[in-house]
Amino acid sequence: MSGNTFGTLFAVTNFGESHGPAIGCVIDGCPPGMALSEADIQGDLDRRRPGTSRHVTQRQEEDKVEILSGVYEGRTTGTPICLLIRNTDQRSKDYSEIAQTFRPGHADYAYLQKYGLRDPRGGGRSSARLTAPMVAAGAVAKKWLLQQHGTTFTGWMSALGEIAIPFDDETQIPLNPFFAPNAAIVPQLEAHMDALRKAGDSCGARIEVRARQVPVGLGEPLFDKLDADIAYAMMGINAVKGVEIGSGFGVVAQRGSEHGDELTPGGFASNHSGGVLGGISTGQDLVVSIAIKPTSSIRTPKASIDRQGAPTVVETLGRHDPCVGIRATPIAEALLALVVMDHALRHRAQCGDVQLPTPDIAAKTRG
Repeated sequence: MSGNTFGTLFAVTNFGESHGPAIGCVIDGCPPGMALSEADIQGDLDRRRPGTSRHVTQRQEEDKVEILSGVYEGRTTGTPICLLIRNTDQRSKDYSEIAQTFRPGHADYAYLQKYGLRDPRGGGRSSARLTAPMVAAGAVAKKWLLQQHGTTFTGWMSALGEIAIPFDDETQIPLNPFFAPNAAIVPQLEAHMDALRKAGDSCGARIEVRARQVPVGLGEPLFDKLDADIAYAMMGINAVKGVEIGSGFGVVAQRGSEHGDELTPGGFASNHSGGVLGGISTGQDLVVSIAIKPTSSIRTPKASIDRQGAPTVVETLGRHDPCVGIRATPIAEALLALVVMDHALRHRAQCGDVQLPTPDIAAKTRG
């Protein structure tokens, strides 16, 4: 199956299935000499893993990462790094009833039509469980970028279903299961999720993620634009149906006199561009928002057909997230980190010797 490798110089090949013995990835192109251990990776995996609150799937996966290669005496060697995450809490019998039918909103029908067979257990290869290895790889990229450029990545939920979440305090993000930057709204979010679970229904979410201290000059002016690669990466996350860079679709209602980010000796006056102009990073924050659709695995009966084309009704059992967006924040951070990492290495390879008298100007961190 093609389409399992992401990146050019920092290439991540993802492998495994939701209910197989293990999932993981191979990172090819990580620079040598960086101190790396499982502890550097485990923190982000713990933020993404299931079973952490009553609002997400109760599948209990420890998601403990193992480094199988590419690290010697605690440092990266420049050779492929293999990261393994064992599956320990599969309940494949939950999917026995859907093996001959197609769940509405899922990849079941399209997958079978493409390959002629499918693994119905937890969605198999199309499961969101396969985001865990990308989070692990993203943690490696985050560490290198922080050490080399001071780049950091922060994501949060900005809407849960129809509930907008006003940005209030970034320090609140790790203190609640929604990654919400607003403590006051958490009880409302919890009540909304409890009602959805009781009704056997689901909702979508909006996630915003930012990269700060991004090097200037990443990306290419035509087919390998930085923002194009960001959109490509974000659309590779399960259930993502929309991506915005900077002001996104809000630019439709803006005037040119408002949208253009003015440059001053003290920095940019605004950041409607989301940190990218002409496909190349400006040094401002990379600002990305993604729209995540409602979870398709719900107990509410939905019309479908079986493999013979006969009408049927599907009610999805098993353990599922009423809103898959709740655990999407660390995934979006990881994919953004992988894009920045790959472009940083590509820029260093081509333009590492470029020197200009024009200084970098300060970045505007919000707006």
